[in-house]
Amino acid sequence: MRKMMKKTIAVMMATMMAVSMVACGGASGSSGGDENTLLIGSMGPTSGPNASYGTSVKNGATIAVNEINEKGLDGEKLDVTLKLQFEDDQADAQIASNAYSKLISDNMDVLLGATTSGACQAVNKLAQKDNLLMVTPSGSAQDITEPENVFRICFTDPLQGIKIADLIADTLQYKDVAVLYDVSSDYGKGIYEAFIEEAKAKGLNVVADQSFSGGDKDFNTQLTTIKSSGADVIFVPGYYQEASFILTQARQLGIDTPFVGSDGWDGVTTQLGENADIANGAIFLSPFFSADTTENVKNFVDSYKKEYGSTPDQFAADAYDGVYAIAKAYKLAGSKDSDKLIEAMKSVEVDGVTGKFSFDADGNPNKDAKYIQIEEGQYTLFNR
Repeated sequence: MRKMMKKTIAVMMATMMAVSMVACGGASGSSGGDENTLLIGSMGPTSGPNASYGTSVKNGATIAVNEINEKGLDGEKLDVTLKLQFEDDQADAQIASNAYSKLISDNMDVLLGATTSGACQAVNKLAQKDNLLMVTPSGSAQDITEPENVFRICFTDPLQGIKIADLIADTLQYKDVAVLYDVSSDYGKGIYEAFIEEAKAKGLNVVADQSFSGGDKDFNTQLTTIKSSGADVIFVPGYYQEASFILTQARQLGIDTPFVGSDGWDGVTTQLGENADIANGAIFLSPFFSADTTENVKNFVDSYKKEYGSTPDQFAADAYDGVYAIAKAYKLAGSKDSDKLIEAMKSVEVDGVTGKFSFDADGNPNKDAKYIQIEEGQYTLFNR
């Protein structure tokens, strides 16, 4: 059960006396803070090499909190005010654990986070011990949602690997594939392993199997091997920073083979800047398409641009939908009690900017993947 936070001795004595006279329920999820506020603790990297991810999560969550406080849900105001408290975890497991402890001491009611898989794996067991509802917007490692109190908005790594193998085999109808993946991250390895298994089932030939480590900038050795492999397509499960170097160096080596990427590619055109045209033809999986004309997506993008002067990415969108999922769970539960919030989350349905979704028995989202194709240096929705 979640511990009560920082009560004075006098209040503790008074509570004990009251309990001796009347029967009462457990203290699960009770907040030592303002009863009229639902404190959403959140964390992600806002400094260091992964700062863009945490910054996007913070910004997307802030937009949602402000919207819900102003407009409510389905035109009905909540009986609490949402408050977001965000901590910089630098995508580091120990710093994330420390951030979690600070948020707990500040009486958070729900955790929106962490942002990255490694940080999530450091705090999900802490949240389980405290019986706290945890909703990660973008932690994609398979085991993150093993505790019953943990849910996620993004796709899992294995699911991405399967869907991309199916895309390459069934839709794009390529046969010979080269893979260049980030061996240093659970993200890259998780997608790679599921992709390889599904590729075999689909009859794809993996003609080059290459790897790199996050932070690498020289990919010429791996790309030279891939160039000589005769691959029809190159699959790169990784993040946009490395993808930008890989694309640049591939074109310099005269490789015009099409690329397919995972959702970590979101941001690659911004990273490439004026050279974004070298990514033309590349396709990557994403839960979010910022140029979607659907009303809720357009409103979110407009609000984000007005507030932050940039276009939101999938991390911002996942966090935005995560806050709405939390608010809906509170409305269903009618309480900040953690047991009730966790149970309510199992029934939540969100018509979000990342699509319509609910949660399966493992806390993962039931929703369709989108595929983004880069044309003339811009994102377009790939029509299969």
